[in-house]
Amino acid sequence: MLNDVREGGLLPPGGAVVMLSGGRDSVCLLDLAFRLRGSELVTALHVNYGLRKDSDEDEAHCRRLCERLGVRLEVERPRRPEDAGNLQAWARNARYAAAASLAQADGASIATGHTADDQIETILYRLASSPSRRALLGMRPRDGDLVRPLLGFTREETTRYCEERGLSWRDDPTNVEVDYARNRVRHRLLPALAEIHPAAGRNVLRTAELLRDEAEVLDALVDAELGGSGDGTIALERLAELPTALRRLVVQRLADDAAGRPVPGAANHANEVAALRRTGTAMLDLGRGVRAVVEGGILRAER
Repeated sequence: MLNDVREGGLLPPGGAVVMLSGGRDSVCLLDLAFRLRGSELVTALHVNYGLRKDSDEDEAHCRRLCERLGVRLEVERPRRPEDAGNLQAWARNARYAAAASLAQADGASIATGHTADDQIETILYRLASSPSRRALLGMRPRDGDLVRPLLGFTREETTRYCEERGLSWRDDPTNVEVDYARNRVRHRLLPALAEIHPAAGRNVLRTAELLRDEAEVLDALVDAELGGSGDGTIALERLAELPTALRRLVVQRLADDAAGRPVPGAANHANEVAALRRTGTAMLDLGRGVRAVVEGGILRAER
């Protein structure tokens, strides 16, 4: 595994902030980062939400591991506001915000311990909850400063690595609770798919890999349509001429770029956008606080 991660090139020569929950995958990643980059270039980030009675024990475990490796550990203890809404979404936002702040200060990349198993679960969950091309693409090995060096390895392989290296880990008891949708995918949907075909999981991964390759071609087509202006705009007349699929992708790209993040469902408004009047000013809501604006026949998206 060490050589595979090294050859994968996802742990860059510079520093890395490793998100360390204390589970087997993150423990495996931290040890690999330590072996490949040395303790001076690796920082572990543990987020203690204080939501479980054993949260402090998870933190203590991470401290012992980092002391053993000689790796710097940063601990965040966010407190959930009363109006936080979805618990999992709040926790995810809190840990990524903490990681981004730490990485920016250190000029480092952010490394997470997502595995092939997480990839399968993510694709199936998104496919069920979000009808979009993005659902089938899954997580990318590299997404800006965020890297996922273990995405090509299974949970079984990270477990074996930890056992061979004599590394202990903490199991989160909430991972077996089926109150959460992601856990239902793991404990109910995946076993059901395996009964249909034993290679179901591998087939999901292979399909996503092929679609990501094809997505690069589609992205290049969108780049070509928007690249001429250089300012994230396109003539409405040209948008209307495009094939329906490419029209959707262009509108989605404009919305995502304007928001600085994905705007689910923006592509669904592509035909409405193309039908906006080409004289004067016209606007259309694309969702998530983003709107399409046409001025003088030129389309752009803005927050």
